[in-house]
Amino acid sequence: MFSRRIELKSNEQLRHMDAAGSILSAALDRAAAAAKPGVTTGELNDVFAEYITAQGAKPNFLNYHGFPGYICASVNDEVVHGIPGDRVLEPGDVLKIDGGCIIEGWHADSARTVILGSSEEGTADPEDERLSEITRAAMWRGIAAFATAKHIGEIGEAIEDYVQSQPGKPLGILEDYVGHGIGSAMHMAPDVFNYSTGMKGAKIKPGLALAIEPMLTRGGIETNLLEDNWTVVTADKTRASQWEHSVCRHSDGLWVLTAADGGASELEPLGVTPVPIPA
Repeated sequence: MFSRRIELKSNEQLRHMDAAGSILSAALDRAAAAAKPGVTTGELNDVFAEYITAQGAKPNFLNYHGFPGYICASVNDEVVHGIPGDRVLEPGDVLKIDGGCIIEGWHADSARTVILGSSEEGTADPEDERLSEITRAAMWRGIAAFATAKHIGEIGEAIEDYVQSQPGKPLGILEDYVGHGIGSAMHMAPDVFNYSTGMKGAKIKPGLALAIEPMLTRGGIETNLLEDNWTVVTADKTRASQWEHSVCRHSDGLWVLTAADGGASELEPLGVTPVPIPA
């Protein structure tokens, strides 16, 4: 079950997580590239599974409390934990691909939103594109805050501040599902809220690794659980987006474990320079 102990990793252990993160990033690249109209979510699961297996990584989603897939594939009003299967993707769908893998007992977890089509082509809703982009950018603001934060609560404050500052129709920030610690298990303490709770939260120390994952909706934040006991949907049927990276603070700085460049391309414009994990 979920560990409440905050685990601080050595640099060697973080490098194992970084190896898992590199494999995971490439696997998600392949699954996202394969996501096209006419393809099933089960086929995306197979693409992901074949890649991580070929790289010698183990899945951490498969059989987790009975979950039957290598990835979660959640479409449109499905927010998280969608089970991959025979659902055929259609133009304009908002697909969330969430995956993970393990190297030497150390976990990585990451998610991204893929929109099938584009508003320029008339095959996607521009409001869905806005939803995904704000969610993605909010994640990076949370990661940037983690680089210098003294307490976990500063991450959620940065995410909420960014989302609320955006022009246009307000978006909902899910409160029932949050980020988490990660390391020798996929889900660990501390919880990483995507909004301001008014509490400082746990103190941040070197060796801490977190999965930072805002989930936003085009409407309300109430959710329902489908009969499969996994898939979470918005109660008002509005579409949702999820973006997630596994990130660590080590002895010399911050590193995004599930980004190919450690997060440099996204973080440097925000004033943060990622530092590779020391040998």
